[in-house]
Amino acid sequence: MRDSPSRGTKTPVAFELKSRQISGLSLALFESDPERLAEAWRQRVGTDSSAFDHEPLVIDLSQVARPALPAPVEGEQAPLPLEGSGQVDLAAIVALVRGNGLQPVAISGATPAELAVARHLGLADAGSDLPSAGREVVREVVREVVREVRIEVPGQPVPTLVIDKPLRSGQQVYAKGGDLVVLALVSHGAEVIADGSIHIYAPLRGKAIAGARGNAQARIFAHSMEPELISINGVYRTTENPLPPEVLGKPAQVRLDEHEKLVFQALNF
Repeated sequence: MRDSPSRGTKTPVAFELKSRQISGLSLALFESDPERLAEAWRQRVGTDSSAFDHEPLVIDLSQVARPALPAPVEGEQAPLPLEGSGQVDLAAIVALVRGNGLQPVAISGATPAELAVARHLGLADAGSDLPSAGREVVREVVREVVREVRIEVPGQPVPTLVIDKPLRSGQQVYAKGGDLVVLALVSHGAEVIADGSIHIYAPLRGKAIAGARGNAQARIFAHSMEPELISINGVYRTTENPLPPEVLGKPAQVRLDEHEKLVFQALNF
C-alpha cells in the first residue's frame, strides 16, 4: 500500500498555464481558388521551404470575396457552404503553406462552416481583429502573400541596437522599436529583425527583416548583399528569385518603392 503524503506537504506543481503573445506571419487571402493561390505563391515567394523555418502563421480570410448562397428549399436543411460555393478550401491552403515551410496555427475572418473545417485541421480561431497595415485590397490576385504580424507593447523608446559579434546559424536578433546595426557577419541560417532599418557592415547571408511592425520607410544596408531571405514591411524575396548581378555580393541597399515592391540599389563607396 502506498504511503499517503504527510499533512501539510504541498504536492509539486506539474505545470502552469499562462497567457502569452507570440509573433508570426499572417497570410491574407483575396480569393479562394487554390490553384491560383499556389501559382501566385510560386511567383511571389518561390519554392524554398527552408526560408521560413516553420514560423507560425495565421490564415486571414477576412478579405476573401464570397458569392451569396442560394436560399434553401422550404423544409430542407441548408447545405454547408464548402467547396464549390466560393468558400476557401482550407485543406489545400494548409497543405500549401506547410509545404513551403510555414506552420499554420490559427484562422481569422472565417465563416462558421470554414471555422468548423479549421478546427478539424487543428487550427485555432484568431477572430477577425488582426492588425491592419492599411494596404489597398486587390482581389484579382494575391498581391502580398505574407506580412509580419507583431503586437506593439507600449514602453520607453529603444535606442539603436548594435551587435559586434558574428551571428551563427540559428541565432536571431530583434531590435524592437528601432534600428539594428551589425558589425560582423550574418551567417546562413541566422536572422536579424528590426522595427526600423538594418545596417550590416559585413556580409549578409542569412535572413534580414526590416520594418517588422509596418514601417514602409525602413531600409536594409549591407556591405555584401547575399541574403537567403530579405523583407521590408512584410514584402519578401527569397533565394528562389536571384538578386540582380549589380548588387549580389556587393555593397547595396534595399527599400520599397511607391508600389510596395523591393528595390535593390548598389552603393558606391
